[in-house]
Amino acid sequence: MAAPIVVGVDGFAESPPAAHWAAREALLRDLRLRLIHAWNPPSPEGPTLPHEDDLNYWAQRLLTDLVGELRDAHPGLRVSAELVPRETVPALLDAARDAEMLVLGSRGRGTPGGYLLGSTGRHVLAQGERPVVMVHADDRPLTADVTVGVCLRRTSEETLRFAFDAAARRGGALRAVHAGAGAGAGPGGPESEEAAAADALDAVLRPWREKYPGVPVAEALTSERPALGVMHTAPGSGLLVLGREETEPDPVPRLGSVIQAAVHHAPCPVAVVPCG
Repeated sequence: MAAPIVVGVDGFAESPPAAHWAAREALLRDLRLRLIHAWNPPSPEGPTLPHEDDLNYWAQRLLTDLVGELRDAHPGLRVSAELVPRETVPALLDAARDAEMLVLGSRGRGTPGGYLLGSTGRHVLAQGERPVVMVHADDRPLTADVTVGVCLRRTSEETLRFAFDAAARRGGALRAVHAGAGAGAGPGGPESEEAAAADALDAVLRPWREKYPGVPVAEALTSERPALGVMHTAPGSGLLVLGREETEPDPVPRLGSVIQAAVHHAPCPVAVVPCG
């Protein structure tokens, strides 16, 4: 059986937009959708509450209502939902291991100094073994186009495969951006370095162009810092795809500056793909 798309659901306003995005993605890929609501249930020794005050009742009601809403809005969707009596981060990470991707909701975009990614999102993005997609609460459908950030020092097949596949399924174009080109200004000057970067980017993309001949590809080079360069290239896209390098386990989850900026300020959903 094909792996499902998993959505982490809670009681906040960010969950329904993420679930609807995931529902569209599930239909696009002909996959099942699985809603997960992880939480710590009351102690079994606790007092028995009236039906309307039972926290289990309201947690289940949250899922039941959302499932009905998704089925009404997305005919043909195969969707299931379950309560998971565990801490949120371990439950989501375990569910994601057997998933095509994990989708989470994120609050709306903030000011440049704002910090909108909660502890759960940081941990899951930093530790997830499968692609994690962050959907902003105020995301609106844009285009079928996909933007992917490309690091020429360590290109990621996983990231490019995800990006090309997403563009092909959507019938959109792919915009591949490499930021920092020419900023080092080597012996030949910035023009020479930018030309070398253009050749390297073309070489990286060539085999993927051959695998996905129906996907139009545009290459973008910028001398801006990677976080800014990617942000300035993403507008107009319906999805931004970024790679995440594997890091040593750390009690404090660490995300690179590009992922950090994208999750907070990208004008579209952001897919973070772990690089093996």
